Amino acid sequence: MFLAGDVGGTKTNLGVFHVKDQELHPSMEENFSSQEFPDLESLVQKFLEKHSVKIQFACFSIAGPVLEGRCKTTNLPWVVDAREVARKLGFEKVWLINDLEGNAHGITHLTDKEFVILHDVLPGDHGNACVVSAGTGLGEAGLFWNGDGYIPFACEGGHTDFAPRTDEEIELFRYLRRDHQHVSYERVLSGMGLYAIYSFLRDTNRYSEPEWVADELAAVDDPAAAISRFALEEKAEICMKALDMFIEIYGAEAGNAALKFMAFGGVFIGGGIAPKICERLKQPGFMESFFNKGRMRPLLERMPVKIIMNNKTALIGAARCAMLKSGHLPARAVV
Repeated sequence: MFLAGDVGGTKTNLGVFHVKDQELHPSMEENFSSQEFPDLESLVQKFLEKHSVKIQFACFSIAGPVLEGRCKTTNLPWVVDAREVARKLGFEKVWLINDLEGNAHGITHLTDKEFVILHDVLPGDHGNACVVSAGTGLGEAGLFWNGDGYIPFACEGGHTDFAPRTDEEIELFRYLRRDHQHVSYERVLSGMGLYAIYSFLRDTNRYSEPEWVADELAAVDDPAAAISRFALEEKAEICMKALDMFIEIYGAEAGNAALKFMAFGGVFIGGGIAPKICERLKQPGFMESFFNKGRMRPLLERMPVKIIMNNKTALIGAARCAMLKSGHLPARAVV
């Protein structure tokens, strides 16, 4: 039995997997609120006590940079050390990978029906691929095409400098810089980023905030989800504008990643936000921002763009990584 985990700033998904006929098969899964636990070990221990399973190997996709088997999580007050986790829980071996690297591993095990295509191309081009995922934070990862298959790798592209493209985005940048010395893409493309865009539109008097919206946002734990819902239902102009800005910036940054990774193998949009706003992402704003790179537009038009609809992709990827590293699963070449 292999234990896999998708450890995020908001929630952690754990699952036990086994291999049959060289395929991954889940045995059990459970979700936890990450914020309710002081560390990863106590969370995993609760899962093990409940399910009484014997684990030999474990791999965790974790939201933060992983260096020498150790991670200080970006949106949680945790420091996770693979060796300490193995020692405290009695596992033979534990691996940590960045959560977007987990997504990159996971997409090799998804079927066509688990993607929504935003831009399709004729088959023929092979090359690298990339994943760009907005959720609690903004994660990015690459898949290196070695001529035979894909090798996923992590990066911290979500923390690169936000590059405004319009006068309004320049004003947004200035607004965010009042509170943050470094304005990264994550400050804009995340749950907190959508709320920041909304606040910018409100505080600079570009759009009025209806009283009922203010009351709703004050009463919920996740104002970004409420803003998104009001926008999709077309109930408040300020929410609709905030989501439009978010989507256009999201498309622009996906295009940036596509160029940096030369992602002829595909640009995959992951994270918790994209599936919920899928219908809006299909509208022209996202892809036009993606393509709008001047002389590089013809290059970008040769790259497929897909939304990952399976919210367990990073969990599947962690399981795949554990089985690859322990020699129980062959590499898969096709995305």
